[in-house]
Amino acid sequence: MPPLAGHVRLLAAVVLASLALLNWIGLKTGSRAQEITSLAKALGLIALVIAAFTISVKAGPPSFLPRSSFVHPHSIFLGLMLALQGVVITYDGWYAPIYFVEEDRDPAKNLPRSMIGTALSCIAIFLLVNAALFHVLHMDHLAGSQMPAVDAAMLLFGSYGRGLILLVSVIAVISSINAALMYIPRILFGMSRDGLLPRSITSVNRGGTPSLALFLCALASIALVLSGSFDTLIAIGSVLYVAVYLSGFASLLILRRHEPDLPRPYKAWCYPWSTLLVLLASAAFLLGSVIGDLKHSLFTAILVLLSYVASILIVREKSHEQA
Repeated sequence: MPPLAGHVRLLAAVVLASLALLNWIGLKTGSRAQEITSLAKALGLIALVIAAFTISVKAGPPSFLPRSSFVHPHSIFLGLMLALQGVVITYDGWYAPIYFVEEDRDPAKNLPRSMIGTALSCIAIFLLVNAALFHVLHMDHLAGSQMPAVDAAMLLFGSYGRGLILLVSVIAVISSINAALMYIPRILFGMSRDGLLPRSITSVNRGGTPSLALFLCALASIALVLSGSFDTLIAIGSVLYVAVYLSGFASLLILRRHEPDLPRPYKAWCYPWSTLLVLLASAAFLLGSVIGDLKHSLFTAILVLLSYVASILIVREKSHEQA
Protein backbone atom coordinates (compact mmCIF):
# COMPACT_ATOMS: atom_id res chain seq x y z
CA MET A 1 0.00 0.00 0.00
CA PRO A 2 2.17 2.88 -1.32
CA PRO A 3 0.29 5.68 0.54
CA LEU A 4 1.39 4.12 3.85
CA ALA A 5 5.09 4.09 2.91
CA GLY A 6 7.09 5.93 5.53
CA HIS A 7 4.42 5.48 8.19
CA VAL A 8 5.21 1.94 9.33
CA ARG A 9 5.64 2.78 13.02
CA LEU A 10 2.48 4.89 13.11
CA LEU A 11 0.53 2.11 11.40
CA ALA A 12 1.88 -0.42 13.91
CA ALA A 13 0.80 1.82 16.79
CA VAL A 14 -2.71 2.13 15.33
CA VAL A 15 -2.98 -1.66 14.92
CA LEU A 16 -1.82 -2.17 18.51
CA ALA A 17 -4.35 0.30 19.83
CA SER A 18 -7.15 -1.29 17.77
CA LEU A 19 -6.37 -4.79 19.03
CA ALA A 20 -6.15 -3.49 22.60
CA LEU A 21 -9.65 -2.06 22.19
CA LEU A 22 -10.84 -5.42 20.86
CA ASN A 23 -9.49 -7.20 23.94
CA TRP A 24 -10.85 -4.51 26.26
CA ILE A 25 -14.36 -5.45 25.10
CA GLY A 26 -13.92 -8.84 26.71
CA LEU A 27 -12.10 -12.16 26.92
CA LYS A 28 -14.55 -13.87 24.57
CA THR A 29 -14.00 -11.28 21.85
CA GLY A 30 -10.23 -11.46 22.13
CA SER A 31 -10.13 -15.26 22.25
CA ARG A 32 -12.48 -15.60 19.27
CA ALA A 33 -10.27 -13.24 17.24
CA GLN A 34 -7.28 -15.37 18.25
CA GLU A 35 -8.95 -18.59 17.13
CA ILE A 36 -9.91 -17.13 13.74
CA THR A 37 -6.53 -15.54 12.98
CA SER A 38 -4.58 -18.60 14.14
CA LEU A 39 -6.65 -20.88 11.94
CA ALA A 40 -6.35 -18.54 8.96
CA LYS A 41 -2.56 -18.26 9.10
CA ALA A 42 -2.15 -22.02 9.63
CA LEU A 43 -4.35 -22.80 6.63
CA GLY A 44 -2.51 -20.22 4.52
CA LEU A 45 0.89 -21.71 5.32
CA ILE A 46 -0.32 -25.27 4.76
CA ALA A 47 -1.76 -24.21 1.39
CA LEU A 48 1.64 -22.79 0.42
CA VAL A 49 3.31 -26.08 1.36
CA ILE A 50 0.83 -28.16 -0.66
CA ALA A 51 1.22 -25.87 -3.67
CA ALA A 52 5.00 -25.99 -3.49
CA PHE A 53 5.05 -29.78 -3.83
CA THR A 54 2.19 -30.15 -6.30
CA ILE A 55 2.59 -27.24 -8.76
CA SER A 56 5.42 -27.48 -11.26
CA VAL A 57 7.65 -24.43 -11.65
CA LYS A 58 10.19 -23.72 -14.35
CA ALA A 59 13.72 -24.80 -13.62
CA GLY A 60 16.38 -22.16 -13.14
CA PRO A 61 16.32 -18.87 -11.25
CA PRO A 62 13.25 -16.69 -11.84
CA SER A 63 13.99 -13.35 -13.43
CA PHE A 64 12.37 -11.28 -10.70
CA LEU A 65 14.51 -12.77 -7.92
CA PRO A 66 17.98 -11.33 -7.32
CA ARG A 67 20.92 -13.65 -7.02
CA SER A 68 23.13 -13.08 -4.03
CA SER A 69 25.79 -14.88 -2.12
CA PHE A 70 25.01 -13.91 1.45
CA VAL A 71 27.75 -13.79 4.07
CA HIS A 72 27.35 -11.74 7.23
CA PRO A 73 29.75 -8.78 7.02
CA HIS A 74 31.18 -9.38 10.50
CA SER A 75 31.35 -13.09 11.26
CA ILE A 76 29.59 -16.42 10.89
CA PHE A 77 29.08 -16.46 14.66
CA LEU A 78 27.20 -13.15 14.66
CA GLY A 79 25.14 -14.31 11.69
CA LEU A 80 24.25 -17.48 13.61
CA MET A 81 23.20 -15.47 16.67
CA LEU A 82 21.01 -13.20 14.54
CA ALA A 83 19.40 -16.28 12.99
CA LEU A 84 18.76 -17.80 16.43
CA GLN A 85 17.13 -14.56 17.56
CA GLY A 86 14.59 -15.03 14.77
CA VAL A 87 14.05 -18.66 15.77
CA VAL A 88 13.48 -17.71 19.42
CA ILE A 89 10.89 -15.11 18.40
CA THR A 90 9.23 -17.63 16.07
CA TYR A 91 8.62 -20.19 18.81
CA ASP A 92 8.10 -17.83 21.71
CA GLY A 93 4.65 -18.14 23.21
CA TRP A 94 4.77 -21.90 23.85
CA TYR A 95 4.36 -21.15 27.57
CA ALA A 96 1.52 -18.61 27.18
CA PRO A 97 -1.27 -21.00 28.34
CA ILE A 98 0.13 -20.86 31.91
CA TYR A 99 -1.21 -17.32 32.23
CA PHE A 100 -4.79 -18.56 31.75
CA VAL A 101 -4.64 -21.39 34.30
CA GLU A 102 -7.03 -19.68 36.74
CA GLU A 103 -9.59 -19.36 33.93
CA ASP A 104 -9.31 -23.05 32.97
CA ARG A 105 -11.68 -25.60 34.51
CA ASP A 106 -9.18 -28.48 34.25
CA PRO A 107 -5.65 -27.03 33.99
CA ALA A 108 -3.92 -30.23 35.10
CA LYS A 109 -5.15 -31.88 31.91
CA ASN A 110 -5.46 -28.98 29.50
CA LEU A 111 -2.22 -27.09 30.25
CA PRO A 112 0.26 -29.82 29.17
CA ARG A 113 -1.91 -30.73 26.20
CA SER A 114 -2.12 -27.12 25.06
CA MET A 115 1.59 -26.34 25.47
CA ILE A 116 2.95 -29.56 23.97
CA GLY A 117 0.34 -29.83 21.21
CA THR A 118 0.86 -26.23 20.12
CA ALA A 119 4.65 -26.55 20.11
CA LEU A 120 4.54 -29.74 18.04
CA SER A 121 2.07 -28.30 15.53
CA CYS A 122 4.19 -25.15 15.12
CA ILE A 123 7.34 -27.23 14.61
CA ALA A 124 5.58 -29.29 11.94
CA ILE A 125 4.20 -26.25 10.09
CA PHE A 126 7.47 -24.28 10.19
CA LEU A 127 9.59 -27.23 9.03
CA LEU A 128 7.15 -27.93 6.19
CA VAL A 129 7.23 -24.27 5.12
CA ASN A 130 11.03 -24.30 5.10
CA ALA A 131 11.04 -27.53 3.10
CA ALA A 132 8.64 -25.95 0.61
CA LEU A 133 10.84 -22.87 0.21
CA PHE A 134 13.94 -24.99 -0.33
CA HIS A 135 12.02 -27.02 -2.90
CA VAL A 136 10.92 -23.98 -4.92
CA LEU A 137 13.77 -21.49 -4.51
CA HIS A 138 17.53 -21.66 -4.87
CA MET A 139 19.68 -21.30 -1.77
CA ASP A 140 21.24 -18.02 -2.94
CA HIS A 141 17.79 -16.56 -3.51
CA LEU A 142 16.68 -17.63 -0.05
CA ALA A 143 19.76 -16.00 1.47
CA GLY A 144 19.19 -12.69 -0.28
CA SER A 145 15.40 -12.50 -0.11
CA GLN A 146 13.60 -10.27 2.37
CA MET A 147 10.34 -12.23 1.91
CA PRO A 148 11.12 -15.72 0.57
CA ALA A 149 7.54 -16.96 1.03
CA VAL A 150 6.35 -14.12 -1.22
CA ASP A 151 8.95 -15.01 -3.86
CA ALA A 152 7.92 -18.66 -3.77
CA ALA A 153 4.24 -17.74 -4.03
CA MET A 154 4.93 -15.55 -7.08
CA LEU A 155 6.57 -18.52 -8.77
CA LEU A 156 3.64 -20.76 -7.90
CA PHE A 157 0.66 -18.45 -8.40
CA GLY A 158 2.00 -15.59 -10.49
CA SER A 159 1.30 -11.98 -9.57
CA TYR A 160 -1.56 -12.98 -7.25
CA GLY A 161 0.85 -14.95 -5.05
CA ARG A 162 2.45 -11.85 -3.58
CA GLY A 163 -0.84 -10.43 -2.36
CA LEU A 164 -1.98 -13.75 -0.92
CA ILE A 165 1.18 -14.35 1.12
CA LEU A 166 1.36 -10.75 2.31
CA LEU A 167 -2.25 -11.12 3.48
CA VAL A 168 -1.36 -14.29 5.39
CA SER A 169 1.65 -12.46 6.87
CA VAL A 170 -0.50 -9.57 8.06
CA ILE A 171 -2.95 -12.02 9.65
CA ALA A 172 -0.03 -13.81 11.33
CA VAL A 173 1.28 -10.56 12.79
CA ILE A 174 -2.17 -9.55 14.02
CA SER A 175 -2.58 -12.99 15.60
CA SER A 176 0.73 -12.69 17.45
CA ILE A 177 -0.02 -9.19 18.71
CA ASN A 178 -3.50 -10.23 19.83
CA ALA A 179 -2.09 -13.21 21.74
CA ALA A 180 0.39 -10.95 23.52
CA LEU A 181 -2.36 -8.50 24.43
CA MET A 182 -4.29 -11.40 25.95
CA TYR A 183 -1.60 -12.88 28.18
CA ILE A 184 0.74 -10.00 29.09
CA PRO A 185 -1.95 -8.07 31.04
CA ARG A 186 -2.48 -11.21 33.08
CA ILE A 187 1.20 -11.13 34.08
CA LEU A 188 0.78 -7.55 35.29
CA PHE A 189 -2.45 -8.58 37.04
CA GLY A 190 -0.64 -11.37 38.89
CA MET A 191 2.26 -9.11 39.85
CA SER A 192 -0.17 -6.53 41.19
CA ARG A 193 -2.02 -9.14 43.23
CA ASP A 194 1.32 -10.24 44.72
CA GLY A 195 2.17 -6.68 45.71
CA LEU A 196 4.83 -6.09 43.05
CA LEU A 197 2.76 -3.43 41.28
CA PRO A 198 0.05 -0.98 42.45
CA ARG A 199 -3.12 -2.72 43.62
CA SER A 200 -5.25 -0.79 41.11
CA ILE A 201 -3.83 -2.92 38.27
CA THR A 202 -5.94 -5.85 39.52
CA SER A 203 -9.09 -4.13 38.24
CA VAL A 204 -11.13 -6.30 35.83
CA ASN A 205 -13.91 -4.99 33.58
CA ARG A 206 -17.26 -6.66 32.84
CA GLY A 207 -15.79 -8.58 29.91
CA GLY A 208 -13.26 -10.32 32.16
CA THR A 209 -10.28 -8.28 30.94
CA PRO A 210 -7.70 -6.73 33.33
CA SER A 211 -8.45 -3.28 31.89
CA LEU A 212 -5.74 -1.13 33.48
CA ALA A 213 -3.12 -3.83 32.92
CA LEU A 214 -4.17 -4.01 29.26
CA PHE A 215 -3.85 -0.22 28.94
CA LEU A 216 -0.33 -0.24 30.42
CA CYS A 217 0.65 -3.17 28.18
CA ALA A 218 -0.58 -1.42 25.05
CA LEU A 219 1.04 1.87 26.07
CA ALA A 220 4.44 0.25 26.68
CA SER A 221 4.20 -1.72 23.43
CA ILE A 222 3.42 1.38 21.39
CA ALA A 223 6.35 3.20 23.06
CA LEU A 224 8.70 0.37 22.08
CA VAL A 225 7.40 0.36 18.51
CA LEU A 226 7.94 4.10 18.16
CA SER A 227 11.41 3.94 19.75
CA GLY A 228 13.19 1.46 17.50
CA SER A 229 13.28 -0.70 14.41
CA PHE A 230 11.77 -4.16 14.01
CA ASP A 231 15.24 -5.75 14.08
CA THR A 232 16.01 -3.93 17.33
CA LEU A 233 12.83 -5.20 18.96
CA ILE A 234 13.57 -8.76 17.77
CA ALA A 235 17.06 -8.61 19.30
CA ILE A 236 15.85 -7.19 22.62
CA GLY A 237 12.87 -9.55 22.79
CA SER A 238 14.88 -12.69 22.08
CA VAL A 239 17.37 -11.97 24.88
CA LEU A 240 14.58 -11.13 27.32
CA TYR A 241 12.52 -14.21 26.42
CA VAL A 242 15.42 -16.63 26.81
CA ALA A 243 16.34 -15.03 30.15
CA VAL A 244 12.78 -15.77 31.29
CA TYR A 245 13.10 -19.35 29.99
CA LEU A 246 16.32 -19.84 31.93
CA SER A 247 14.80 -18.54 35.17
CA GLY A 248 11.82 -20.87 34.70
CA PHE A 249 14.00 -23.94 34.09
CA ALA A 250 16.15 -23.11 37.12
CA SER A 251 13.01 -22.60 39.25
CA LEU A 252 11.72 -26.03 38.22
CA LEU A 253 14.94 -27.71 39.42
CA ILE A 254 14.92 -25.77 42.70
CA LEU A 255 11.23 -26.27 43.47
CA ARG A 256 11.30 -30.01 42.82
CA ARG A 257 14.24 -30.29 45.18
CA HIS A 258 12.98 -28.04 48.00
CA GLU A 259 9.22 -28.67 47.65
CA PRO A 260 9.03 -32.44 46.96
CA ASP A 261 5.50 -32.79 48.35
CA LEU A 262 3.77 -30.29 46.08
CA PRO A 263 1.10 -31.88 43.85
CA ARG A 264 2.50 -32.48 40.36
CA PRO A 265 -0.12 -33.98 38.05
CA TYR A 266 2.24 -33.79 35.07
CA LYS A 267 5.77 -35.23 35.07
CA ALA A 268 8.43 -33.76 32.76
CA TRP A 269 9.91 -36.26 30.30
CA CYS A 270 13.46 -37.45 31.13
CA TYR A 271 13.65 -35.14 34.13
CA PRO A 272 16.11 -33.73 35.22
CA TRP A 273 18.24 -34.23 32.08
CA SER A 274 15.73 -32.65 29.69
CA THR A 275 15.48 -29.56 31.92
CA LEU A 276 19.26 -29.34 32.34
CA LEU A 277 19.72 -29.58 28.57
CA VAL A 278 17.41 -26.67 27.74
CA LEU A 279 18.80 -24.67 30.67
CA LEU A 280 22.35 -25.03 29.32
CA ALA A 281 21.16 -24.22 25.79
CA SER A 282 19.47 -21.06 27.09
CA ALA A 283 22.59 -20.02 28.98
CA ALA A 284 24.70 -20.61 25.86
CA PHE A 285 22.35 -18.46 23.78
CA LEU A 286 22.49 -15.62 26.29
CA LEU A 287 26.28 -15.79 26.39
CA GLY A 288 26.41 -15.82 22.60
CA SER A 289 24.04 -12.84 22.46
CA VAL A 290 26.29 -10.85 24.78
CA ILE A 291 29.35 -11.67 22.68
CA GLY A 292 27.70 -11.26 19.28
CA ASP A 293 25.23 -8.44 20.01
CA LEU A 294 26.55 -6.53 23.02
CA LYS A 295 24.55 -3.36 22.35
CA HIS A 296 21.09 -4.94 22.48
CA SER A 297 22.08 -7.35 25.25
CA LEU A 298 23.19 -4.46 27.48
CA PHE A 299 20.02 -2.51 26.68
CA THR A 300 17.91 -5.53 27.68
CA ALA A 301 19.92 -6.02 30.88
CA ILE A 302 19.41 -2.35 31.79
CA LEU A 303 15.69 -2.66 31.07
CA VAL A 304 15.41 -5.68 33.38
CA LEU A 305 17.51 -3.98 36.06
CA LEU A 306 15.34 -0.86 36.00
CA SER A 307 12.16 -2.94 36.31
CA TYR A 308 13.72 -4.85 39.24
CA VAL A 309 14.65 -1.60 41.01
CA ALA A 310 11.13 -0.27 40.44
CA SER A 311 9.70 -3.48 41.93
CA ILE A 312 11.90 -3.17 45.03
CA LEU A 313 10.83 0.44 45.55
CA ILE A 314 7.14 -0.45 45.20
CA VAL A 315 7.42 -3.34 47.69
CA ARG A 316 9.35 -1.15 50.14
CA GLU A 317 6.75 1.61 49.88
CA LYS A 318 3.97 -0.90 50.57
CA SER A 319 5.85 -2.22 53.60
CA HIS A 320 6.12 1.32 55.02
CA GLU A 321 2.40 1.89 54.44
CA GLN A 322 1.48 -1.35 56.23
CA ALA A 323 3.82 -0.53 59.12
